[in-house]
Amino acid sequence: MKLNTNYDKLQNSYLFVEIANRVKKYTAENPAADIIRLGIGDVTRPLAPCVVEAGLKAMSEMGKAETFRGYSPDSQGYDFLRNAISAYYASFGVKVGAEEVHVSDGAKSDCGNIVDMFDADNTVLIPDPVYPVYFDSNIMSGRKVIFCDATEENDFAPLPDDNTDCDIIYLCSPNNPTGSAYTFAQLKKWVDFANARGAIIIYDAAYEAFVTDPDVPRSIFAVDGARTCAVELCSFSKTAGFTGTRCGYTVVPNELCGGRLAKMWARRQSTKFNGTSYIQQRMAEAAYSEEGIKQNLENIRAYQKNAKLISDTFAEMGIYHTGGKNSPYIWLKCNGDSWDFFDKLLTQANVVGTPGSGFGKNGEGFFRLTAFNTYEKTEEAMRRIKKVLS
Repeated sequence: MKLNTNYDKLQNSYLFVEIANRVKKYTAENPAADIIRLGIGDVTRPLAPCVVEAGLKAMSEMGKAETFRGYSPDSQGYDFLRNAISAYYASFGVKVGAEEVHVSDGAKSDCGNIVDMFDADNTVLIPDPVYPVYFDSNIMSGRKVIFCDATEENDFAPLPDDNTDCDIIYLCSPNNPTGSAYTFAQLKKWVDFANARGAIIIYDAAYEAFVTDPDVPRSIFAVDGARTCAVELCSFSKTAGFTGTRCGYTVVPNELCGGRLAKMWARRQSTKFNGTSYIQQRMAEAAYSEEGIKQNLENIRAYQKNAKLISDTFAEMGIYHTGGKNSPYIWLKCNGDSWDFFDKLLTQANVVGTPGSGFGKNGEGFFRLTAFNTYEKTEEAMRRIKKVLS
């Protein structure tokens, strides 16, 4: 028996585990500390009322013989949710067929599982800094990973280099961790780059609901040519507060690889996954109903208000940052070791953020804060940070 030695190439501790350990140690030593958490990208506002109502109704159905449901008839998702997702895309002008939608228990799972579709001999291009799952899942599978540099010089929105050879490209816009967002013109350059090389873009659109700029697409499929080179991962976690409920989906266009990739993904899911629960799918359907979108928008606007407050605070202090608009993340320059900055904010301001170095080498000297808290606590966190940094 041999273990998968690719795991030996991973960092010893997952970024957010290390953050949790440091906060736990500090709070144990300082039990009276009033900690404000702006670190992990976890929502704090409750589910929309219509979503809760749909969940309760679905749960009630499971308690009656005549409406009880066991395994989903299709591991790709119930038709009612796939149709709702297709209609949701249509609401902002993007055509996605219901049959192209594959429902899952979250975009993170899909992000880790989609690599099953590709040979280990492919070269993977990932922006740095990056959401760790993109990198780790490919290292686990033994692929060669190369990076394109996201830096202050390109406002953390890198464009393709024609001299780069790659087979798989990961993009996230609005971006986690940097909060940057590609315009139509910028994303078109990536689409043309991928099509010219026969490469595939794995596009993470988890934060599309936060887009307010009309020049920023909410889906890669709003860009001409994307249907022949991209798959899109999306999630109800940030759009509808499903971080503890778990539901997401991947869109695989019929045109991609002559339809072969969609068949492979469907086969992978039906073999290794029994489908997202009926209850969660009914809740997700409600989230994309007209009333659900309206109610969820109230939560998103609250987070956007927090993001603007954070961004305005750093602008007032003259601190370079990206995000805060089109994104719930703010990526700020901290001029030094990012873990030292983490400890400084934790111990002197009792505020938790995320060190940029945990997202890659280009993250060193930067720091991520999130808008996922109450306005009152966000306001207090900014007051404390201003005091510490002044």
